[in-house]
Amino acid sequence: MTSMPAVVKATAAPGAEFDQVPIPEPEGRDVLIEVAASSICGTDVHIFDWNDWARRHIHPPRIFGHEVSGHVVAVGAEVDTLKPGTFVAAETHVIDHTCRQCRRGLYHLCENVKVLGVDRDGSFARYVLLPAENCWRNAPGLTPEVAALQEPFGNAVHAALAGPLRENAVTIFGLGPIGLCAVGIARAEGAAAVYGVEPNPYRRELAERMGATAVFAPSDSVVRQIREANAGVGVDVVLEMSGHPAAIQQGLEVLHSGGWISLLGIGDQPVTLDLNDLVVTKGITIYGIFGRKIWDTWERTSHYLSSGKVDVSPLITHRFPLDDFQEAMAQMKSGRSGKVVLLPNSG
Repeated sequence: MTSMPAVVKATAAPGAEFDQVPIPEPEGRDVLIEVAASSICGTDVHIFDWNDWARRHIHPPRIFGHEVSGHVVAVGAEVDTLKPGTFVAAETHVIDHTCRQCRRGLYHLCENVKVLGVDRDGSFARYVLLPAENCWRNAPGLTPEVAALQEPFGNAVHAALAGPLRENAVTIFGLGPIGLCAVGIARAEGAAAVYGVEPNPYRRELAERMGATAVFAPSDSVVRQIREANAGVGVDVVLEMSGHPAAIQQGLEVLHSGGWISLLGIGDQPVTLDLNDLVVTKGITIYGIFGRKIWDTWERTSHYLSSGKVDVSPLITHRFPLDDFQEAMAQMKSGRSGKVVLLPNSG
């Protein structure tokens, strides 16, 4: 067999094609992984819709997809750390090891990072090629679907553990899959209360299943609503996952003096803030969150999921064979899903 099925962004236009493409061959330090599960991310929706971000970053043809688990089936000549049959997940940021940030150990901030499914062919295919060093050995007992979710779950870990959670009240703005994972993490870490703000009623319900204390629809009065739910005072921690200017403003407003906020959401609009009133005089600490710390975040992620401290199974709401990609994408865009997972070897 020399070809494989794949979802390809073939042209610089909305949509994608299901096509047969050559199976890549691992050379040097690369390994070939047979994909067991690959979940759809918001980035994949951007690529499919061909929005402004995709037009700037994607150069067709490109196989997209990056949240993946699978089994090693072949290794390059220089690989001695992995063998065929090893069950792995992918750290999707391929780093250069030579830039200033890498030399300082800040691998997640590599200045020349290449992202799976964006800068190199991704995981919406039967097989995917990946550097051996980017493979994470999955803990025994993880299902392929849960193992694939370690990548976005790791983003939530990075954001949620930037500061202390235990006995603190937490508000999460934006309850997409990463925000929903953060609900479970905050609960596992002993947060006193976990509030959520999300426009989608389906995801508000998922947040309650993940353990949220109360969940609110966005409104001009949401800061007051959260304070009323929290004994009349602001919260200690805000995790901002949406990137929306109003959410960032309200997140800083609802923070109690001395609190901290993680900013993970990437918006498409400029944000104007009164830093004097919202940050400086309140002594607020702000953390910018990008990707996962390699490999500290993965260690923590694996522990949460393999120990059962966080159960992400409520988030996995839909599964599709790879050749039903169009239907899977429609489900993802419907607003009535958690994680939508593609299974290349089913159907």
